[in-house]
Amino acid sequence: MHMLTLMAAAHLAADTMAGANPVLTPVVQGEPQMNLWDMACKGGWIMIVLALMSVIAFYIFFERAFTISRAAKEDPLFMDRIRDYIKSGETKSAINYCRIANTPAARMIEKGITRMGHPVADVQAAIENTGNIEVAKLENGLSIMATISSGAPMLGFLGTVTGMVQAFWNMANAGNNIDITLLSSGIYEAMITTVGGLVVGIITMFAYNHLVYRIDKVVSQMEARTMAFMDLLNEPNEK
Repeated sequence: MHMLTLMAAAHLAADTMAGANPVLTPVVQGEPQMNLWDMACKGGWIMIVLALMSVIAFYIFFERAFTISRAAKEDPLFMDRIRDYIKSGETKSAINYCRIANTPAARMIEKGITRMGHPVADVQAAIENTGNIEVAKLENGLSIMATISSGAPMLGFLGTVTGMVQAFWNMANAGNNIDITLLSSGIYEAMITTVGGLVVGIITMFAYNHLVYRIDKVVSQMEARTMAFMDLLNEPNEK
């Protein structure tokens, strides 16, 4: 009986050393996961500025995209109807039709119709001036997006410099007791602001170029309408 007791105690000690005892087995925690919010918070005040810049850029993008979509609506029979109205002498009906269409090209043609009877050069100049105003309206806010696309990376690099300055400042004040934890905050700020600035700048740059491409398509439509209207004015009158 005494021998069995000694054997049981030996087995218990072996199980304890092997970690089989659930009470004595240490709980191994998983590796810490990278959290984007925590990383952004460690980036400092520059990340707040970058967040505001991204919100402004997204607002301008969606607002301009909606406006350009409305401006790009095109009626394939627009110029045919304008020609019919003008040939039949219904100038007021042509103007009303342009107002109903309510597009940049229609407003250009409307201005040209109101100048009919003047020299062709004056009519073309009036149409071109109206076109310049319409293009300026379409490009409203794009300069801000261009500034954000180029300024966000520079602001991120500024955070890199300030973060490295903080890291070296901590090293200088630590003396011989240099610890990696003293440098972590500065290094985090240096790296995270760079990433944030590049992300905001790259996305804004692509969004800006997309809007410019769509505006160029609208401008091409406006130029085509202008040429068609000027050809209409130069057509000989039917007898």
